[in-house]
Amino acid sequence: MKRTEIYKLLLCAFLVSAYSCTDLEIEQTDSNFENLTGEFAGVDPAAGLDGLYNDWRGQIENQGDLYALNEVSTDEQLVATRGTDWGDNGVWRTLHAHNWDANHSMVKATWNNLNQNVFRATAIMDSRSGGNALQIAEAKFLRALSTYYLVDLYGQAPFRTPDEGIDVNPSVKNRVEAFEFAVQDLNEALADLPAAGPGGGLDRASKASARFLLAKLHLNRHIFTGTGSPAAADMNKVVELVDALSAEGFGLESGYFDIFKEDVDNETIYFARASTGNRIWNTLHYNQGAPGNEGGGWNGFTTLAEFYDLFEGDANTNVPGSGQEERRGFVPTDGSHFGIGYGFLVGLQYDRDGVPRTDRPGNPMIFTKQLPGLLGNDENTGIRTIKYNPENGAFAGHNVVFRFSDAHLMKAEAILNGASGGNGLALVNELRALRGASPMAALTEQTLLDERGRELYIEGWRRNDQIRLGDWSNPWEFKSSTDAYRALYPIPSTALISNPNLTQNEGY
Repeated sequence: MKRTEIYKLLLCAFLVSAYSCTDLEIEQTDSNFENLTGEFAGVDPAAGLDGLYNDWRGQIENQGDLYALNEVSTDEQLVATRGTDWGDNGVWRTLHAHNWDANHSMVKATWNNLNQNVFRATAIMDSRSGGNALQIAEAKFLRALSTYYLVDLYGQAPFRTPDEGIDVNPSVKNRVEAFEFAVQDLNEALADLPAAGPGGGLDRASKASARFLLAKLHLNRHIFTGTGSPAAADMNKVVELVDALSAEGFGLESGYFDIFKEDVDNETIYFARASTGNRIWNTLHYNQGAPGNEGGGWNGFTTLAEFYDLFEGDANTNVPGSGQEERRGFVPTDGSHFGIGYGFLVGLQYDRDGVPRTDRPGNPMIFTKQLPGLLGNDENTGIRTIKYNPENGAFAGHNVVFRFSDAHLMKAEAILNGASGGNGLALVNELRALRGASPMAALTEQTLLDERGRELYIEGWRRNDQIRLGDWSNPWEFKSSTDAYRALYPIPSTALISNPNLTQNEGY
């Protein structure tokens, strides 16, 4: 049997929902297994790392799966079914309405992808793979990154060593064990990862990206480990890690939407060379085309009026001069930017000649604040949300994953929770002043959640923020469930059948 085929079989055995591995793209250089008994002979660490980064890139640029679980399940994003468009057997609607179950396709796919990442990173780290210190540190970072999401989304993490054969059920780390596993990986990786300030090479692991992820873990420890309230040691650790990022040269950047270009900036800590196309075209109308994609958008993703109303400015228009803060963006009326704005697109839209656009039936293209529901939408219902503009590349390969404004707000939150190191309200107002927003009068969990939403919308953090800051079980439009147990997704049904060491999460 070819080594490639053997490796696929072993991966399929590990992926606890392993009834379908047809989408795995494994090259012969990825691994070297002698037989099916679990005898491991190592992988090529350079090729393995390249493959792992490439897998991560694909997972980041996907509009479904990891992104959808973190965004479409929140008040920031919903996918409006328009006739039969975006129906997709209800997978988008059930996410927003919190009606998912253990058979949801994106719950299963995300679980599979994250566990595959962990296994492949473990193989790279094995001494028989012969990796150097940097390669092992990068693998540890990537393993910790996937473990972070397993802890956050599912609350438990299967684990298989490269020596365990296909007849061995993976052991399972509970939420506390998996949390500590990720923290240990990052702490061990820090010594051997390169120091890297702002620059173009931040698509690979660095001390900065490890510190950012460690700060995220410590900020969420009380949620992930069930202790109930933040510990002073964790909050002080967040401040220490964010200050270390500042010392490396990272900082707040003016020109909000410029951060999402491919240019070097002081904000970006880690990015994936992943296409931004899904973030652009999944929200734009069918008739909103631009060079690189004159065929237009896919007319799916929108936001809620109540989320749009968190921003300063005229509630009913977002054309330039509407009194809006910078982050809310604008709808160009003069044909600039190929006639496609930034931020929140609401009201009448204009083409690249400054002429009002029309939809496919010939009606004015007016994006409405209100939607009739998750079903029953026409072409124009819903506010569109966009940060990556096609004028900077219709499918540019620069998707920001970690950035300093998030770390800056994590520090403010840590201080709110008792850390020393400054004034949390002053930190938030420093950011707001840079974004053209008026000062905030008081800092509470709710005002901080709102600010994180304004700064970090559609960047994949909203679900985590709502859970940590106490908003997840509150109602919002078109959400039919407020069950607290949905702070974790279910373990996929096929995973439970494949691995008896797993236990279904409460409520499912």
